[in-house]
Amino acid sequence: MNDAVMTSPIAAASPRTSAWSRGFAHFRYVMTSNPVTFLAFVMLAAMIAVAVFGPSLVPHDPLATAADKALKPPTWQHWFGTDQLGRDVFSRVVVATRLDLLISVSAVALSFVCGALMGACAGYWGGWFDKLSGRMLDTIMAFPLFVLAMGIVAAAGNTIQNIVIATAIINLPFYARVARAEVSIRRNAGYVQAARLSGNSELRILIAKILPNTLPPMMVQLSLNMGWAILNAAGLSFIGLGVRPPTAEWGIMVAEGANYIVSGEWWLALFPGAALMLAVFTFNLLGDGLRDLVDPQRRT
Repeated sequence: MNDAVMTSPIAAASPRTSAWSRGFAHFRYVMTSNPVTFLAFVMLAAMIAVAVFGPSLVPHDPLATAADKALKPPTWQHWFGTDQLGRDVFSRVVVATRLDLLISVSAVALSFVCGALMGACAGYWGGWFDKLSGRMLDTIMAFPLFVLAMGIVAAAGNTIQNIVIATAIINLPFYARVARAEVSIRRNAGYVQAARLSGNSELRILIAKILPNTLPPMMVQLSLNMGWAILNAAGLSFIGLGVRPPTAEWGIMVAEGANYIVSGEWWLALFPGAALMLAVFTFNLLGDGLRDLVDPQRRT
């Protein structure tokens, strides 16, 4: 009896340990089978580390001005040079990583959750909700998406919250339409019929059985939308409808530096533009890796 009591915790813990080991083995397989995916995740990890720890490690205050150091080229003291107010460009580029990443992640997460739920309900139950949501998505897609984001921010005010909401709205149709198409295909599949015969409710079938199988194509769309969200936030800032100065943000820095390219101060726009390009490139590479990680068929 004592032996049984002593071994029961091990037996209870073994399924969880096995699940973790299978998950880690699958993650390692995905990373090693595609070097591009591994590179993308390394770049993403580096970007997250810069966003989390960068603002506390920058060598200079990103908002501190110094008139005697204005428009200085890159040196050992100021790696990316200084801007028209004498602020350190390197520190501002590093600090801006957190803000741009926060805007893109928040906007894409909001549009992913709302779009996936809307599309899944429309594809599974159809009816009036399918028609109503379809017309709403058609209305959003009828506008040039960046122009629509400009209108929303201009009407609501150029705050970070409104930028996130505007970016989420223009990305909503992508997830809703993909989710609707995938759920419509699978709602009468064999495993769904088996789940119904087993006594599962329709909501449980939708959430536990169908939605996990719709994630792979949506993960590809999610990684692309992350890059588009960063470009959208930077574009709004570039035209004066995004984050307000003197906040460090890549779009603002590119807009300010564009005025000095002709006079030879190339570093003002080059380094924030390069950071913006590298972030978008990273998210574009992530699509295949995210799809392979969440695809149930790749786990077998």
